[in-house]
This record gives sequence, C-alpha cells and structure tokens, in this order.
Amino acid sequence: MAKVMILGSGFAVPDEVQDNTHLLVTQGDRTILVDTASNPILKLRRAGVAFDALTDLVLTHFHPDHVSGVPLLLMGMWLLGRKRPLDIYGLEHTIRRVQAMLDLYELLSWPNFYTVSFHVVADGEMMPVIEREDLRILASPVRHLIPTMGLRFEFIPQSKVVAYSCDTEPCEEVVRLAYRADILIHEAAGASIGHTSPQQAAEIARRAETRALYLIHYSQMNVALMKALDEARQIYPEPICLTQDFLPLDFG
Repeated sequence: MAKVMILGSGFAVPDEVQDNTHLLVTQGDRTILVDTASNPILKLRRAGVAFDALTDLVLTHFHPDHVSGVPLLLMGMWLLGRKRPLDIYGLEHTIRRVQAMLDLYELLSWPNFYTVSFHVVADGEMMPVIEREDLRILASPVRHLIPTMGLRFEFIPQSKVVAYSCDTEPCEEVVRLAYRADILIHEAAGASIGHTSPQQAAEIARRAETRALYLIHYSQMNVALMKALDEARQIYPEPICLTQDFLPLDFG
C-alpha cells in the first residue's frame, strides 16, 4: 500500500497536540521516515509500524526539530535487537553534521550495531534520493536558514505524486518540485525569513497546479490562523487542509 502519514504537524515548538513536523512514507517493502523529532520509536509504534520495518531515513536539514531524534531512534532500534541495515539520506551539510552528532555518542561503534549507510544527495533541482520501480523520491533545494531540501514522492504504480516543501520561504524551486502534484504538503509557519504564510503557500499551490494543498509546520495556537486560511482559499480554488498528527494519506 502506498501511503504518506503525517507523524508530526507542528512547528519548531511542539505541544500536547502537535509534534514537530515529520512524515512516514510507505510503498511496497519500503518504509521511509522523513526527519525525526521527539522519540521516534514511540511515534512509529503509535502509527502501527514495527521499528524493524523502517528501511530508510531521509533528513531534510540540520535543525533540532528535524534531526534531534536521530540518536534516540538508532539507539532504540539497537536495544530492541535490530539487525537489518539502515540507509540515511541528506544534503552534505546535513549528513556531515549528523555523523558528527552520532560520533559524540559513539553509537555506531557499540557492540553488534547494525550497519548504517550514509548517502549524500546532490545539490540541485530534482536530484534522485531513492529510485525504485514503484517509488521515486526527488529532492530540490529550498530557501531556509541553512541548506534544506524539499521532496517529491512519485508513487509509480498508483500514478500519484506528493510534494513536500519542508521549511522554506516561497520560492520557484517548490513551484517546479510540486508541478501538477496530487498533493502539495507546504509549511505554513508564517511569513518570515525562511518560512511561508498560508496565503503564500496557496499562491505556490495555485502556480504549481496541484490538486490539493495540505498545510504543515504551523501552530494551532495561532489565533490568526483561521483568517489566514480563509484568505488562502480565496487564492487557491482547490481543497486546502490543515494536517494533523497521524493523518494518513492513502493512495491504494
């Protein structure tokens, strides 16, 4: 079954309802975690995913709300007896820093630690991350405070496409990344350096000709959110939804 599950929908400061933004992507025998915050083992368990089913970890950028759970995830799976390898993907800026973080814990030198392989994603538009017969993941650079990549998930047998902006200001790279996608998952933390408002996300979705817009990386405590959402719906004629933690997007 092809699926994207929103494990966390909130911005950098989580609360009791919204965890930091991260996603789970499944297709065939691949289970891919996109970013990892809080305690990933607990989130996977609540999502009904066995820790040993996880095949890949894609890290969009090296900010704490997106990578702080990496040591806990790797340690937890080792303690639970994981043997199968794990592949980790990211931009060079991200991978080098994640490796340095893991070196501080000396995790990968623990006895009988499973194989962890790091893969640097090329810095450019529509660069391949994972390519399989049934799933293609592409990355493009977006405009955040540090090197960051947005993602495009192409579920090939289902002929479905989901684009994910990650943390970014409005930019042409996301328009191209999301072009004619079935769903654009776009951040909506607010118009500021490195971030986007709901209205700006709606304009991106309109220009990309996507079929639906799902807003993520926002706060439900934002009192101006509903007004911004109403204004966004005046810009973009297709459905606009607010993501929630553990929201499943199924594609059959």
